[in-house]
Amino acid sequence: MKYFELVTTKNVVSAATGAGAIFLLGKTIMAGIKSPPYNPEPLTLAKLAIEHQSQTVLDSGELRGLLNTLNPKLDDYSKNMLLHGITRCVYLLDNEEFFPKVLEMVASIWDHDLHAAGLRLLNGLPLSDHTFPLVKKLMPAFMEILQMGNTMCQVQVLKFLGTLAQKEALLFDIMNCQVHPDFLHLFQPSRPGNLLFELLVFVERLCEGRLTPQYQSVSWQYNESSLHEVLFGDDSRLADRLLSLIIHPEEEVQIQACRVILKLQLNEEGEMAFLHNYDSTFFSDSKIGSSLIKSGC
Repeated sequence: MKYFELVTTKNVVSAATGAGAIFLLGKTIMAGIKSPPYNPEPLTLAKLAIEHQSQTVLDSGELRGLLNTLNPKLDDYSKNMLLHGITRCVYLLDNEEFFPKVLEMVASIWDHDLHAAGLRLLNGLPLSDHTFPLVKKLMPAFMEILQMGNTMCQVQVLKFLGTLAQKEALLFDIMNCQVHPDFLHLFQPSRPGNLLFELLVFVERLCEGRLTPQYQSVSWQYNESSLHEVLFGDDSRLADRLLSLIIHPEEEVQIQACRVILKLQLNEEGEMAFLHNYDSTFFSDSKIGSSLIKSGC
């Protein structure tokens, strides 16, 4: 009798419950490799096991219990085990069950291990439009992690912010988020290369967002201490920071710094061209407008 003839739905469910979906997946793949040509889609069995374990997690309230148990005062080993369990549960469940919960947990508990693990999890899940209002509300917390967290947390939050920056509906909220006066200290050449690279990717995506006609068609009003003013305002010292990174010892940082400088130049040219076209169209039919255009204003 062939191996797969012995594998019934009941056996699969028992194996998934006892050993876990990951172990069963490995066994199924190995059986598929070793078995004769007859092959009734072994991956379907693994999918059934994962779906069963997912439903078991949902029914048992395991994830809710883990979230309630998590506390910054726990020792490192206990905390890491809880974070691992939370990650496993979220991946097994529909990722829209608890995505907002993870967002709130990362934003409300100040703990570097939690930030790194939670953000790594968020970076591996798709971002749904219905979470945008919550993301906007929690934006200051993510920006605070970027400025005050350790390197591991900063790298993960930059990846997350880089994803958010590609969403047109979130771009202004990122730009208008208040930052510390010394925000540009993040661009110091002495900082780790992976941090600088992710930081430059984030800034490049902000530049790309500013270049879109949809974003340029609105006259946005930014707070004085906003990220936009620090990076792109008239008094910004970002250009000086970028020049110091062109000679960074890591090549990927050099290349990314050059990309940002190019995008900044395109931003400046795009803004000037847009303003010129807007002014010409808006004022062309009025006497005041004609006088301003003729005078070179």
